Amino acid sequence: MISAVEANADGLIGPTHSYAGLSPGNLASSLNKGEASNPRAAVLQGLDKMKTLADLGLPQFVLPPHERPNIPFLRTLGFTGSDAQVLERAWRSAPSFAAAACSASPMWAANAATVTPSADAADGRVHFTPANLHTNLHRSLEHRQTKRALDALFPDASRFAVHDALPAVAHLADEGAANHVRLCAQHGGRGVNLLVWGREAFEPWDGPFPARQTREASEAIVRRHEAGRPILAQQSRAAIAGGTFHNDVVCVGALDTLFFHELAFEDTAATQAAIRRAADGLFEPIFVEVSAADLPLADAISSYLFNSMLIQVPGEDRLTLICPTETRDNPRSHAVAQALAASNGPIGRVQYVDVRQSMRNGGGPACLRLRVVLTETELAATNPAMRLTDELHARLSDWAGRWYRDELRPADLADPDLLTESRGALDELTTILNLGTDFYPFQRG
Repeated sequence: MISAVEANADGLIGPTHSYAGLSPGNLASSLNKGEASNPRAAVLQGLDKMKTLADLGLPQFVLPPHERPNIPFLRTLGFTGSDAQVLERAWRSAPSFAAAACSASPMWAANAATVTPSADAADGRVHFTPANLHTNLHRSLEHRQTKRALDALFPDASRFAVHDALPAVAHLADEGAANHVRLCAQHGGRGVNLLVWGREAFEPWDGPFPARQTREASEAIVRRHEAGRPILAQQSRAAIAGGTFHNDVVCVGALDTLFFHELAFEDTAATQAAIRRAADGLFEPIFVEVSAADLPLADAISSYLFNSMLIQVPGEDRLTLICPTETRDNPRSHAVAQALAASNGPIGRVQYVDVRQSMRNGGGPACLRLRVVLTETELAATNPAMRLTDELHARLSDWAGRWYRDELRPADLADPDLLTESRGALDELTTILNLGTDFYPFQRG
């Protein structure tokens, strides 16, 4: 078996981080709509979370924020003039489109792409399909720039295959790794790929919130990646109706362990049986299920217990659960977390991180990262400038402190000075991360 590690690529939170409430079904996003955000605190919290993982011995990479406000998008809608005039005119006559153009949502890298490691791919390369994020306008603007970022981080085409997103149509709505869990005995060995879908492409949907992932999108990704041992499982309709907009709000897995809420799947018994069949001859899966009696769905969503990072710390036999501080602050979820650590089960330790700025928009520790299994040679083929070190953490913290505001309200997104500040920050960032001089649209004229 080839030695491999699970790396994390986190989205660096952008200067326009705000609470605009753009995602129906994301209860935290809706609850905090209109309140003041703190972009500087947000990016520093994200960087500190990254450093926590790097200090534990896991490879940690940085994915750059996207250019926001997205002036090219607004120009496609017919707004003309200077960039500042385009922004002002869009906010005056089409504020909903302007708000979408300003969203910092690319920070949630779990939606950046679906990843198939080389051990599971027929051609022996690591495959990435950027998510088209078709369900929400502000997120549908991301996938082309996401591909540029993935191309920059994984530049060797002999080892990495970065595909285009699936066609951006409702029938192929794709939300990326937020609906994908890989289970295995060891990262370098063959694994089982669990892809969770919310609706079928031609199925009438009458739920209170959208089902964002279609079965057909997941099937298409399996085909293009030629991913081995795929399992397609339906997300619980009750969970979607309750505010589980992605399956990673109620389910997380690592190595041979799947940790999930009772309402994660429409048919839990069938999902477990399918995983066992697919894992036969490779490993014996371990299922850790939390009942709705111990943790009601509303508490699971507000505390984000399952939107934690389940990781194997080098040198430790049992898994560690990296939870948001909101998990600790909720008595029910805290009791579940403490019981896990006190048991003789696969999860031996719980650690808390402060990502409150992201949490207030409905994104926990797991939302902020894209998991990528890499062999030693694949790891060596990544862009070293994008790998977090103590030096890079310090440099990015200083960069954010100079460029980011400490308060931002949705109305402030119309400020032309914010456009100038954001571009100044991103222009400097491209040098720090060795992204070239034409990474962003504004740099290409």
